[in-house]
Amino acid sequence: MKFIQLKIVLCFAVLTLLPAKILAQNNQKINLTGIIIGAEGKPLENATLVSSSDNVSVTTDATGSYSITVTPDADLVVQAPGYQSLLVKASTGIDDLSLNRIAADQVQIAFKKEDAQNLMGGVSYINVPQIIDKNYTTYSLDGVQALVGGYNGSIWGMGGDLVLVDGFPRPANSILTTEIDQITFLKGASAVALYGSRAAKGVIYITTKKGKIQKQQITSRLDNGVFIPKSLPKYLGSAEYMQYYNQARVNDGLDPLYSDETIYNFASGKNPYRYPNVNYYAPEYIKKFYFNYDANVEITGGNKVARYFTNVNFLSQQDPLQDFGEAAHNNMNRFNIRGNVDLSINDRISATIGANAIYSNTRGVNTDYWQNAATLRPHLFSPLLPISMIEPNDKATLALANSSNYIIDNQYLLGGTQLNPTNPFAAIYAGGYNTFTSRQFQFNTGVDVKLGDLLEGLSFHTDFAVDYATSYTQSYNNSYATYEATWNTYAGFDQITSLTKYGKDAKSGVQNISNSAFDQTVAFSGQFNYVKKIKEQHNVSAMLTASGFQQSRSEVYHKTSNANLGLNLGYNFNQKYFAEFNGVYVHSAKFAEGNRGAFSPTMSVGWKLSEEEFMKSVSVIDYLKLTASGGVLNTDLDVNSYYLYQSIYTQTDGAWFSWRDGALNRSTDSRRGENLDLTFAKRKEISFGLEGSFFEKLITLNSNFFINKFEGNVIQAASLYPIYYTTGWPNTSFIPYINYNDDKRTGFDFDLRFNKKVGTVDLALGFTGTYLNTEASKRAELYEDSYQNRQGKPLDALWGLKNDGFFRDAIDIQNSPSQTFGQVKPGDIKYKDQNGDGIIDVKDEVYLGKAGWNGAPFTYGVNFTAKWNNFTFFTIVTGQTGAYGMKNNSYYWIDGEDKYSVNVRNSWTEETKDTATFPRLTSLNSDNNYRSSDFWIYSTNRIDLSKVQITYDFPKKALSQTFFNGLSVYALGANLATIAKEREYMELNIGSAPQTRYFNLGLKALF
Repeated sequence: MKFIQLKIVLCFAVLTLLPAKILAQNNQKINLTGIIIGAEGKPLENATLVSSSDNVSVTTDATGSYSITVTPDADLVVQAPGYQSLLVKASTGIDDLSLNRIAADQVQIAFKKEDAQNLMGGVSYINVPQIIDKNYTTYSLDGVQALVGGYNGSIWGMGGDLVLVDGFPRPANSILTTEIDQITFLKGASAVALYGSRAAKGVIYITTKKGKIQKQQITSRLDNGVFIPKSLPKYLGSAEYMQYYNQARVNDGLDPLYSDETIYNFASGKNPYRYPNVNYYAPEYIKKFYFNYDANVEITGGNKVARYFTNVNFLSQQDPLQDFGEAAHNNMNRFNIRGNVDLSINDRISATIGANAIYSNTRGVNTDYWQNAATLRPHLFSPLLPISMIEPNDKATLALANSSNYIIDNQYLLGGTQLNPTNPFAAIYAGGYNTFTSRQFQFNTGVDVKLGDLLEGLSFHTDFAVDYATSYTQSYNNSYATYEATWNTYAGFDQITSLTKYGKDAKSGVQNISNSAFDQTVAFSGQFNYVKKIKEQHNVSAMLTASGFQQSRSEVYHKTSNANLGLNLGYNFNQKYFAEFNGVYVHSAKFAEGNRGAFSPTMSVGWKLSEEEFMKSVSVIDYLKLTASGGVLNTDLDVNSYYLYQSIYTQTDGAWFSWRDGALNRSTDSRRGENLDLTFAKRKEISFGLEGSFFEKLITLNSNFFINKFEGNVIQAASLYPIYYTTGWPNTSFIPYINYNDDKRTGFDFDLRFNKKVGTVDLALGFTGTYLNTEASKRAELYEDSYQNRQGKPLDALWGLKNDGFFRDAIDIQNSPSQTFGQVKPGDIKYKDQNGDGIIDVKDEVYLGKAGWNGAPFTYGVNFTAKWNNFTFFTIVTGQTGAYGMKNNSYYWIDGEDKYSVNVRNSWTEETKDTATFPRLTSLNSDNNYRSSDFWIYSTNRIDLSKVQITYDFPKKALSQTFFNGLSVYALGANLATIAKEREYMELNIGSAPQTRYFNLGLKALF
């Protein structure tokens, strides 16, 4: 057989084709048979040949054989996992096809792409198209804690990540997962250095999809999901509230407020309008479930000259409030369209253009229902009053009722009282509505120029972007009247004697515009790249970059700016020994002239041990690499304002003085002193990396160990200056902002994966984790007792008192240290005297634990995939351990006229003093009980079943007679279960919409 080699480029693939002797005439169908062979020379099972023009496709059998019938002019695309795609004309004739292996992953790092095996300086990445079919989601960073190490909501617990989309600062929620090609987590100082001051706490780089050299391909998704509230707060009903409120008054030495008869009437439920018992979380107000709809279309294709990618998405989501009043129209709708076009103008010049538009409208009611639900007591008023219960002969009251503009269901008036003339129910029925409107437009363009004629290996690249975002709230604010009923029972049953009206009904018809905001981002980068290979062993690279962005926001005087001039120098010897230098000169206008620029140098080295001769005999090691990085980054990221180096004298909020009758004079006060030496904080870091593959890729590992310190954080340190630098009245300070505090972080992250085929089942198991230890290594502080020093303690330290149970009686109080947090009584929390001075005050507060504000000390994730035939099972489990929280919201801290949660059932009384778990109730203030202490602390340790998805891909043969090139259906559940000691509390939202589980059915079709 005569073989002719053809080279065809598809995307970045160079493919080899071995044609055969096939004759075809006119447009008659022809039958092609042969074998698909991999780069190793072995037949490839489950490779596919697809002809979109003939709407047919086939899959190779166990011997790699195929047979397909097409027209002679058909374009065939040949694909196999792990191999480069092949594009071939049927008329060429085919016997056997040889596919080349896909090259190593190209990973986007700072201003360039690098082979995955050559990465240094703490870099992790996710190729989203490889996981989205088994792990569908819409939010770009959903579940990534279980997919890469080092990210637990922030990178290495530093907070303040810089999110870049195609190299430009953009919100992570401005891009959908279906639009993403790759997400790179730049963690180490060396990895982020070239992005300058604003990137010093890590960079999340999101790369959008691009077009490919192929026939046009259309991918569509339809999803229908349902949200189910996980847990709702539990509050006492009216009668039980009255009982416990009476108990609170008795505890205070006061008479009960509610009589037994009143409590009975409210408990009986015989007339909920006269004796209301409002449960704000009842099914008539809160839905048991609500829906989410999502439709997505993706179009891609192109040729050597132009490649295009387009994504169109529409999302509609309902609201958890029941369909009553204006809440029946609550919803959120989001439409976006993204397009990327890549052009090859000639052999030297190429360009790219990208645009994204997002339109979002959220309609809501003119009240904060959730905040009201957490504060309004159940007996205060009846949301509705029935007109039918007005005395039939009371024409005046009936006339008043019928004059209302808001008669609900033709039978109810809006209820209220003098103390609650407006309320959330009345506002939902009659208060109008609002619509929050958001518009985002993002545009970017770039040009690549090869300058090999000037210098071999030289090229130039530039990018420019302009983004706009506007938002505003449009509302119709109606006023309305509520009514309070006066009741009688002289007819033997309840009737309304009269109505008291509060407010008036009025519709102005005026459209109100509020909360208007406008954001603009302008970004630019330009770079010269040089790549040279010398004698096939010495690989040299260099890059000179100039980049920056400026973000402006309405009503903010000074723009946020980032300007950098960077240099990258790289060298590797025979892909075995690596060295890289990154240096950047940064600029910030937040400091005085002379201190606005600084140079940030970093250095990385790497060693591929697996390439050494002495390692090649170790059969269990496929690949092994060690890296080390270090550097100093200058940053203004935590300098919260401009001109902090200047002193401020102000009359705007100065004190008022009266020096003679009839005249007031405002003082001129100082707010801070001057410090022209104020400058950048510095991130100093050293890190080490280990990356490897073992037992023929059965196990892969990527891990990093790091120690970094942020030195010279900007503070206003009163303890370092004499007391006369500040005065209490007028409120004056001459203390300047200085570089002083130091923060230290030590930790490691890992990404461990196992891949194994067991019979006909492909299994993949991944473990990710991040361990973090933080320390306030230097603080400006002055405490009388050393145990209160913040220096040496974690950055997220919780501070508070240590409790010693409840005061049992008056003698116990008398024999205990003196209390300074108000007058205490039996049943109040007793605290330990830490310094032995006989007084309980703030000097007795001690370190209680880590709060995990930027991630718990240890966070982890597990992802598992099992694939059998056409079924794929995927799950994510996440968890954290070592951190604590404080139960300090209104669900637990209850006094005065607060709403009572079910927690008060365990409150202290004389009868329950031995079993009580909650302090005594009080109708007064309780400063003693409701303050930070270990009494209210709880562990946030938890394990979450975050995601489960089952996917079925229809066999290619089953679709051969349809217009589908691919078809999949999937079912998923998210936020399914939590295992934790404090699960009930951790799943509760107080004052906001409830947490939810999510279930979804989806369909993906390829055309």
